[in-house]
Amino acid sequence: MRNAPTILHLDMDAFYASAEQASKPSLRGKAVVVGGLGPRGVVATASYEARAFGVHSAMPMAQARRLAPHAAYLVPRFGLYRAVSEQVMGLLRELSPLVEPLSLDEAFVDLAASGAASDAESARRAGVRLREDIRAVTGLTGSVGLAASKMLAKIASERAKPDGLVLIEPGTERALLGPLPVRTLPGVGPATGDHLRRAGMTTVEELAEAGEDELVRLVGKAHGQALYAMALARDERPVVAERETKSVSVEDTYDVDIHDRLRIGLEVRRLADRCVRRLREARLSGRTIVLKVRRYDFSTLTRSETLRGPTDDPAVVREAAERLLESVDTTGGVRLLGVGVSGLADYTQEDLFAQAARPSRAVPTAQEPVPEPAAEASVPEQPHWRAGQDVTHAEFGHGWVQGSGVGRVTVRFETPQSPPGRVRTFLVTDPDLRPADPLPLVPTAAAGSPAGDRLPSRTDGSGASAGR
Repeated sequence: MRNAPTILHLDMDAFYASAEQASKPSLRGKAVVVGGLGPRGVVATASYEARAFGVHSAMPMAQARRLAPHAAYLVPRFGLYRAVSEQVMGLLRELSPLVEPLSLDEAFVDLAASGAASDAESARRAGVRLREDIRAVTGLTGSVGLAASKMLAKIASERAKPDGLVLIEPGTERALLGPLPVRTLPGVGPATGDHLRRAGMTTVEELAEAGEDELVRLVGKAHGQALYAMALARDERPVVAERETKSVSVEDTYDVDIHDRLRIGLEVRRLADRCVRRLREARLSGRTIVLKVRRYDFSTLTRSETLRGPTDDPAVVREAAERLLESVDTTGGVRLLGVGVSGLADYTQEDLFAQAARPSRAVPTAQEPVPEPAAEASVPEQPHWRAGQDVTHAEFGHGWVQGSGVGRVTVRFETPQSPPGRVRTFLVTDPDLRPADPLPLVPTAAAGSPAGDRLPSRTDGSGASAGR
């Protein structure tokens, strides 16, 4: 393990909910819950104000509504989250060539790889400056952990939340880990935690005292050896630069099971088109088409078909997904559908029409724009407005949907840079009201200058731990 805390772990604070609060001035400082709003929805992220009521990620949305009935409940806007994540990851890559993203809002950084830090003080300065740059560029906050290993850096960032920085000095790791619950260690989930508790081990120090042989006896050789090493604060895992994408996929969970076979087919076509759009955005193509179906009884089936070469042709992917659907029994209804493409490459084989398309159908070339989802033909005439959705009105400008029902939609008109806006109600069919793209959280000019001016001299700043 290293002798300096040069591994940094960044975890953005309540990322989705914080992005929604930054985007909607009327929600700042208030309880916000982001996730699926239907009967089967689950919480993706809750703001710290909502967490005070006991709401947390992965909780059923119905339970969250009982705990925090006055919170704002919003659908996720992944386009916005991805855009902000790209800004954050860009700042991390300016800091070091070794960045290991774990999700949209979390990553490890090896500060030593670029010379950004070589000891505790320079690592702290780099962490402080990174947090400042993230706030300047995105308007959001992130918590930073610094340590000599990945495991300890992640533990440090958890202790730093929200909006803080914690550095674990080399030599203090055992003292810090000892009193912590065994669930703190990576790989110790509820089942393993309960098993260790029944054996009389509830803290990390008790794991260390039990010894490697006892842990191997309890949980097996590989897991036992790893647990013992972690209990002694040993973690030699390197920061691994961003891995290549192995697959691209999309899926939807439906509030009510779909029984109509025609509707299921339309949904599969729509998902295939969405998947191809993601492929093209990433400038990739793929050979293997995968269909995922979760049925009414929660059983999940996957079917796949491998083509002769990679493609990003929407018709090829649609027709392959439709063929795969033909082999799936959807009697009883389906609750989830997904389409994915794997076996990725950065080129496209031009003659794939012969391998996947039916002879009677004309297939557009790979250079054609991806058409809009075919399922739109089955959408009711009245538009469906979802809470949190961006909209624009010909007279009132940009806003977001607060709610809809009984043929009406309520919109609050405000932007990230405006004061809290006014609320107005319209007929859901109002021709002046249209869906819109999310607005940047920070104006482009402001986002470009602070970080751009500071990044080259990032390690020359100074500062102390921001605490929790």
